[in-house]
Amino acid sequence: MIRNHYSLVVTGDGSRDGLGRILSCPPFLAHALRCSIPPSISARKTPIFLISKLSDPNLRMTGGGRRSARSRTKPSTDVNEDDDAFNKAKPISKLRRVKTKDHGTALRILNADLKIILGFGIIAALIIFFLVNHLISIAEEARRPRVVTPFPAPRIMDLPQFQGEHKESLYWGTYRPHVYFGIRARTPLSLVAGLMWLGVKDGRYFIRHICQDSDDLSTYGWTSHNGRDFGHQVLVDQDMTLATSFLKYKEDDSGYGGDWAVRINVQNQGWNEEMQKNVHLFFYLAEEDGNALSLGGDILDIHENSLLASGSRTDIGEWQLHLKSKADLEVHYSGLRTPHIHNLSDLVQENLASQLIRFNRLQLPDIYQSSSNILVFQISGRIPLETDIVFVSGAGENSRVEERISNLAGVSLTNQLNKKQREFDVKFESCFQLADKLDSNSIHVGKAAIGNMLGGIGYFYGQSKISIPKNSNVKSHDDFLLYWPAELYTAVPSRPFFPRGFLWDEGFHQLLIWRWDLHISLDIVGHWLDLINIDGWIPREQILGAEALSKVPAEFVLQHSSNGNPPTLFLVLRDLVNGIKKNKFTASESSEIISFLQQAFVRLEAWFQWFNTTQLGKDVGSYYWHGRDNLTIRELNPKVYTEDATVAVLLEKYLFFSLSLGLSKWSGFGYFQTLSSGLDDYPRASHPTEDERHLDLRCWMLLAADCMNSVAELIWKENKPGKDYASTSNLLSDFDTLNQMHFDHASGAYFDFGNHTEKVRLSWKENMIGNNYVDRELVREVLERPELKLVPHVGYVSLFPFMTRIIPSESWILEKQLDLISNRSILWTNYGLRSLAKTSSMYMKRNTQHDAPYWRGPIWMNMNYMILSSLRHYSLENGPYRDKARAIYEELRDNLIRNVVQNYHQTGFLWEQYDQKQGKGKGARVFTGWTSLVLLIMAEAYNEM
Repeated sequence: MIRNHYSLVVTGDGSRDGLGRILSCPPFLAHALRCSIPPSISARKTPIFLISKLSDPNLRMTGGGRRSARSRTKPSTDVNEDDDAFNKAKPISKLRRVKTKDHGTALRILNADLKIILGFGIIAALIIFFLVNHLISIAEEARRPRVVTPFPAPRIMDLPQFQGEHKESLYWGTYRPHVYFGIRARTPLSLVAGLMWLGVKDGRYFIRHICQDSDDLSTYGWTSHNGRDFGHQVLVDQDMTLATSFLKYKEDDSGYGGDWAVRINVQNQGWNEEMQKNVHLFFYLAEEDGNALSLGGDILDIHENSLLASGSRTDIGEWQLHLKSKADLEVHYSGLRTPHIHNLSDLVQENLASQLIRFNRLQLPDIYQSSSNILVFQISGRIPLETDIVFVSGAGENSRVEERISNLAGVSLTNQLNKKQREFDVKFESCFQLADKLDSNSIHVGKAAIGNMLGGIGYFYGQSKISIPKNSNVKSHDDFLLYWPAELYTAVPSRPFFPRGFLWDEGFHQLLIWRWDLHISLDIVGHWLDLINIDGWIPREQILGAEALSKVPAEFVLQHSSNGNPPTLFLVLRDLVNGIKKNKFTASESSEIISFLQQAFVRLEAWFQWFNTTQLGKDVGSYYWHGRDNLTIRELNPKVYTEDATVAVLLEKYLFFSLSLGLSKWSGFGYFQTLSSGLDDYPRASHPTEDERHLDLRCWMLLAADCMNSVAELIWKENKPGKDYASTSNLLSDFDTLNQMHFDHASGAYFDFGNHTEKVRLSWKENMIGNNYVDRELVREVLERPELKLVPHVGYVSLFPFMTRIIPSESWILEKQLDLISNRSILWTNYGLRSLAKTSSMYMKRNTQHDAPYWRGPIWMNMNYMILSSLRHYSLENGPYRDKARAIYEELRDNLIRNVVQNYHQTGFLWEQYDQKQGKGKGARVFTGWTSLVLLIMAEAYNEM
């Protein structure tokens, strides 16, 4: 018994009574314990009193060191075993008394005892050290506010399917969507690479690096990208066209993640004298962990030696960066030492300006600061120019470095890029089958849609800043709490404006991505679900890391745990479940999806329960988006809440600044979060109260309950645990109850319900500031007392019962919905369905002085996709209105495709929204998030119920 205890202790194998389980002992400690115990102990079978005593089950940890309340309070059945071990340690003194009777060996015994004491001392010190740290960790866990406490369940990303080859295959990528071209690894502190160039505008030089509208690029974006190891991008800056190609390749000698190459091709579309037919490119490497990079040489002559830089990392081993080109290039460099890389553009521009002033040379100074963790290489040459940059990992001895470089440069790289492009084209047609449906212009836009979606996937690491919940006892020196350090692998809505994760956008993104690469999609959804906290809440906007934070004003970073976002991830999960049921996946894929759902189920339950408790309405089966401001005097229709007038002023300035850039999307930073529905300024009841019933949220909850029920049936068959989601789904899909709560017989439309009056307006009010200045502002004026009633605004929200297919195919109410959709005086346009009816009193009305209409008229692709999906559904259902649904479906689909394709070829971009009058792109351009759903519309690939 005692010997078994000793064996468990020194191996640290995590068994129930082993020290590894007690302390979550790392391997090095287990090794240290094993090496510190003299052989004489095991030879004499001496009991290990101290360690046996520490086998108390109350000290055990679960998982990887995080303990749940459940594990802390769970009764133990091992106490007697530990007491036995403790009692059996008593014979130690008796053994020693017997030994001391042998006076002839006293000195030898004394030496042995000193060794034993020393060994026990070392062991005791190590144990005490880890115990103290463990107890401190427990105390910190107990003090940690719930809002920043992780959900106590195994992480989804720890599943075997996300390890090994899958994880390594996605290690390197173009995971920096906010820059025109950037590469990093999926690791918190990565070796980062990127491209800048010198542009000319109005006779002045500007660094191009961060994606931003003010650069006035004619177009930029990925024309093709497979999400893994290949991408091709075209950028047009004035008269200069840059093409960047990315290729990743894994050889036997490569380090972890493989090697990669970048080809940069520069052409011109018309000589610009300002450019003098030259181009200045800047390729850089930066170590986020601060480790120094080694320069290839003091003087860089690529024709003599192509090595630009080298270094070593624990993950990939030794690495080298090489520049290969047949062009006549001039290369200069600058080595910088800085803890941050988000301001790298400014550092390079300052270097160039200093050189220009001092020496009248537009080149980097060829200076390497001590222990530089950033190396910037200026590559200058005459247009046209083509150069290859090759990164090789695992570049130690006998790793065939020269051969591997040769395989990723020149003709060999050309051949591999051409092969990857052909593979992309073949896979595109296999996935979406457009060749017989659409013309080449439309197919070109479809490829750009999927290419930009995949090329816009990013990797982020950091801690979200969470506003301290109201009425909490949390004390902090700041006005926020830090979420736990977390990573996020996600697609982004827009590279220049929203290069970070948005929760409700991501569900729509995945409708496209899972059809292209199931494993990437599961990886992304898993990362999002691992962000859920102990209460079942996920921060709606993820601003992780210094680079992401640099794009957001500090006043608007905080996330609020009272605010939700539509649970659109259930859209993709429902698709996956239905796909398994209809045998759309291979046996291996189905198995991975089921494993994923089994691991994710407890988190999905918590997420569902968060909505089902925090967003409940007063009536059974009713919900409303919490957080609207019932005290506002500035908003025509309340959508946000604040207690701080100073923040209100800051927000107004931020909105004005955004609108001046042509950016209409307000992403809801700080305590001023937009209406949680995601439909921002869509009109709701004029006076927020707890009596509200929001139609869209009710339908989202139906989707969630139905999906949870389907998942439970799939992964547990007859033995479904926990909540009965079927009953919730049945309640929310009850047609009669829905009509009683939300249907207006007079208009044949579905509406929200709340305390409402239509007689509200914004009026100018003069305020005296000081003695000599009068300021004017628009303030809200209410002209009649509100009353509880349906809120009579026809728009996207009205169509949610149609989108979720609650309406029976034979019901006369279905015909009413088809009439609303096809009526040109209400929602129909030649470019898609507008978000709010022309007949609404809020149609295209500003919500504040600086808050332009957003969801009050313009055409949005995500909602049009969902409406098209249901039109297609009803056109295939038996019923009196199937032909009418089919006719509307075909015309609406044609209108949407034609308008998006036309705008893309005219402007070079996909847009955030489209004008309902002329069809022109509006809001953020390079909005390759849910606007990319146009590809699924082309392919007629819709979500299923």
